[in-house]
Amino acid sequence: MSAVRTVPHSLEAEEYLISCCLLDGADVLSRCLEARIVPESFYDAKHGVIYQGLLALYNRQAPVDIAVLAEELKTSKQLDAIGGYAFLTQVSGRIPTTAQAGYFIDKVRELHLLRELIRSATGAVEDCYAFTGGIDEFVDRIEQNLFAVTQSRVSESAKPMGGPTNEAMKVITKMMMKQGELTGVTSGFKDLDALTFGFQRQEMIVLAARPSMGKTSLALNFAEAAALPKRGEPAPVLIFSLEMSAAQLALRMLCSRARVNMKLLRDGLLSKNGTEQSGLIKAADEFTKSPLFIDDSSQLSITQLRAKARRIHARKKLGMIVVDYLQLLAPTDSRVPREQQVAEASRGLKALAKELDVPVLVLSQLNRSSEKENRTPRLADLRESGSIEQDADVVLMLARPKDAEEKFQVAADSAELIVAKQRNGPVGELKLTFLRDITRFENYTQ
Repeated sequence: MSAVRTVPHSLEAEEYLISCCLLDGADVLSRCLEARIVPESFYDAKHGVIYQGLLALYNRQAPVDIAVLAEELKTSKQLDAIGGYAFLTQVSGRIPTTAQAGYFIDKVRELHLLRELIRSATGAVEDCYAFTGGIDEFVDRIEQNLFAVTQSRVSESAKPMGGPTNEAMKVITKMMMKQGELTGVTSGFKDLDALTFGFQRQEMIVLAARPSMGKTSLALNFAEAAALPKRGEPAPVLIFSLEMSAAQLALRMLCSRARVNMKLLRDGLLSKNGTEQSGLIKAADEFTKSPLFIDDSSQLSITQLRAKARRIHARKKLGMIVVDYLQLLAPTDSRVPREQQVAEASRGLKALAKELDVPVLVLSQLNRSSEKENRTPRLADLRESGSIEQDADVVLMLARPKDAEEKFQVAADSAELIVAKQRNGPVGELKLTFLRDITRFENYTQ
């Protein structure tokens, strides 16, 4: 026979915490609020009622003591329900000092989290028995419910302005002092970093181009610069490759970093003991030790992608996510129009950036309009959905300089990177150098 299991709780810890609040109201209550202790955090409803009354006094900046609290509860007709003035006196005298208040705050919070996990997990079990269809959406909802419980430990939906203001002032100070420090993940390209100050957290960055323009190569260069920066701490990068296998991506990245001509390598024309081999071995060692992750699952839906990203982020906090590319994401419902499918994926990726607090770089295709009209690409050329333009915080467009092939053969290995949209910064155009033999972009040099 299995033993009867008790719901995690500690009435003593709850009473000790209430006693600390009555001893030093403002200080202990502010610490409780900072730790996200709410009336529902208490297992005993009476303790929750008392804590709610204390918060009411604290918010009104009224004196926090037993007499004022008793009057507050009496006015709200809750004093008798908790056991009257005698119970308040009993609780208030439980502890003589607030020295251990931090321990009791952590204990109450910990036990409340365990109870919430039990409730959420039990609900998930019941939902599994009542499951009727749509497995991807169902699993995503279950995961979101569980993550909502655990994320309440470290984040809240509405933040006081003080925190964001302090962060903004740090950025402003750096800019005014012209220190040139990036506030986000480096792209590896000085002109682009000068415009964007790096790829910022919670932003969705769209890199768009026509096929065979090199958008995958440029995205891999971004990922390499983030995971293997020339200076500063590496940022763990997760790459979702919906078009190429992980082995193909690894081969491209190795040859690019080692500056080895991939065609010569495939044709067997490279020396076995030459500098190319030592360069490849060195690059392989660097990538092996780097915080780079590649998922090459095909037919991946946005719900599945978000679930995979959450799991990896829980094990290793990510610095950036790359998705290659948006239009290859499988629809969650194939019956809806294609534009709505792409819009759903776009919204999901923007939500993922905010949820995991990382920049998400999304590759996208452009339609044929710019080619037909022989002009520079613009936002309206984003393929299949206007929501991409709406959801994106930054839109980068990769293009060949107009008339380069005809007039300036020396510039044929250059490319234009257009910052067509940036919510929090300027737009503009910059040039990159494209080394065709090693499929690598570098800072533009004349």
